[in-house]
Order: sequence, then structure tokens, then C-alpha cells
Amino acid sequence: MNETGSARIALYVHGLHGGGAERVVLDLADLFRRAGHRAEVVVGTRTGAHADDVPEGVEVREVGSRRGPARWLAYQADRGGFAQLARPVLFPLKTSKTVADLPGLTDYLRRERPDALLSVLSYGNLVALWARRLAGVPTRVVVSERNTLSQSGSATMQREWRWRTRHLPALIARTYPFADAITTVSSGVADDLAATTGLPRERLVPVYNPVVTDRLIERSREPLEHPWFRPGEPPVVLAAGRLRPQKDFESLLRAFAIVRERRSARLVILGEGPGRAALLRSAQALGLAADFELPGFVLNPFAFMARARVFALSSRFEGLPGTLIQAMACGCPVVSTDCPSGPREILEDGRHGELVPVGDPKALAAAIEQTLAKPAAPERLRARAADFSAERVARAYLDLLLPRA
Repeated sequence: MNETGSARIALYVHGLHGGGAERVVLDLADLFRRAGHRAEVVVGTRTGAHADDVPEGVEVREVGSRRGPARWLAYQADRGGFAQLARPVLFPLKTSKTVADLPGLTDYLRRERPDALLSVLSYGNLVALWARRLAGVPTRVVVSERNTLSQSGSATMQREWRWRTRHLPALIARTYPFADAITTVSSGVADDLAATTGLPRERLVPVYNPVVTDRLIERSREPLEHPWFRPGEPPVVLAAGRLRPQKDFESLLRAFAIVRERRSARLVILGEGPGRAALLRSAQALGLAADFELPGFVLNPFAFMARARVFALSSRFEGLPGTLIQAMACGCPVVSTDCPSGPREILEDGRHGELVPVGDPKALAAAIEQTLAKPAAPERLRARAADFSAERVARAYLDLLLPRA
């Protein structure tokens, strides 16, 4: 940190794909910059839907990905028995692509020596801690766990996903203690992480995502050129997220089919992922093709949220579902599964939107119908969303990254 109190803060994520974590990293970098610090986003590869949506003044440093050398470096990163523990995660052919960032991130830390490094997502956190150890630098490292770890390898997930995450709890239990601070995006994620890994609960600091920004509000007011959102059209139920089993959009489709039997409505799911073809087949089989749309990833989902009649979250598990908060900030009524974790915290036990059991299309359909008939007041939703304002969250992260600032 220099004499003016300005620090150099690096934020690491594998790439700039269309997920919520990547958007959070970019937003935090912008907030740190506005607070007077030099903030730069470090990526293995500068690819993905957010690559052209970087805030002005935020530098992106691409360190490259090298899979073979990365595995060997990770194998050497801890001489105290780590190698035996890491072997099943690092050496299989289908290990996480994030591990390939290790050589480049290590070189970056050794060369640039930032004051602090914030990393997100489980594999990214492991890579950040290994890189700091290999580089031998005093950079302060704060890691953020963003999902319910106990659920990521559950029987409801795809076989490959379970295989990749099976060894994560033991590896996290071994590696996260080297962090200067461990954050989670909700109290529920903190409780789950402690129970799943044995990490002391008192070491886990819940820090919400910087979900509500001035930029979000501004973009929610931008025009939306979509025929379904014109005045006089049937109400639109909206959802958003990666098209993966975790989001359980299949249950949402079945719930929407029940709603469509009783009234005119349409369903739009924003996002991209490997489940696209299966969802389109299901919609066809349910007779929903004319009232269902998958626009893919969109840079401005907030314009959709501001005009939808209901936002539905159907997830099997989450960390802190930012899309739920974003929809509320746009004044959109919401319904959600009562999944671990986040929705009950956000909705304050159902005060701000209906909570339904996971994987129950009938209950989800009933909640959607009830919300269409009697929506919550937009002002109340926006007031609750303000608790997740970017300024509050940025200050909490800065207190952990720069404790003497």
C-alpha cells in the first residue's frame, strides 16, 4: 500500500463467462477502483460473454492456462501431505480447467506482488492459495465460497459433475486454512461449508454479493425490444441462470405447463448451457413451444426483470442467488424454491415472496399463480434488495483485504 492509502488489489477468476460470479468480480473491481485503489481482474483466459462488458478503468490481466505444468505445480504446492490428497482431483483428464491457470497466476504474483488477492469459486480459491504459496509472496489472499458444497456432488447432479466435486471437501479442508480470510456469500453457505469440511465456523465470514448497483437500476430502465413484453400481451414468467441441473429448469417447465392449463402466460429463461437441447425437447413434449423462449445469455437481463410479471427461481441449491435479488431490485415479484441456501435468507422466511419445496412443480405452479393474482408491492421488494447494495458489500470486502486501511 502506498503513502496515500491506495492499494493494488487483484481479483482472480478463470474466465469472463456469463455466470454470476464473473459479474460480481467485475462489479467489485469497479467498486474498489472508485474507492481509490488500483483494481485489476486476473483471468486465465479472457473469453466469455462478459469479456466485452468490463467497467471503464478496470484492467484485465490474462495470465494464460497450461494444464500439464499446472498439475505438477499443484502437486508440489504443499510438502506436508497435500500431494496424496490432491492426486484424485489434479491428475484425471477431466479435472477443472481452472487448475490450468496455476502457472500463470503464480508468475503474476511473483512478478507483480499485489497487496491483496480476492478469488472466487472453489477451484479458483484452491489455485489462488497454491499460487501464493508457490510464489512465496506476502500478498494477502481472501477466498470466497459461493455455493452449497454439500449439494454439488449430490445424486441429483450429472454424473460428471459429481465425479469432479467428490474430492473437493477434503481438499478445501486441507487448503482453505492457508487463506487470510474465508468468506461465504450467505450464512447458509457458511454453515454448510463448516459442516461439510470441518472448517471452524468462526473462521467463515458471510459477505453478501454486491448485487444492487447504480448500473443495475440504470440498465433496468433501458428499452426492451421483445414482442412478448409489449402492453396487452400475456404475462411473462421469467427465470435466469446457467442451463445446468442445479437450476432445475425442468421442474419450472412442468410448473409452467400447469399454469398454462389454467391461464394465458409465457415463460422466458435467460442463460446458456449444456441443458438447452433437453429443455427445448421438454417444452415441445409439454406443448409449450409457442409460449416458451430461450434467448440465451443477454448482457442486460435487468430490462427483462423490470417488465416480467413474476421471476421464478427453481434451483436445487444455491449460495446466494443474485438473480433473485436483482429481480427484486427491479421491482419484479418473485417466487423461489426453499433450497439450500440463500432464498429463505433473502426473502426473510417468505415475507417478500413465496417459498416452495425443491422439485415440486405443483407447488411452484401454485406460487406462480398466486403471485400473478396478488403481486408484492415493488417498493417493498426494492427496499429489501437495498440491503444487498454494492457499497456495503465493497466496504466489507475491503475490510478483509486491507485490514489496516
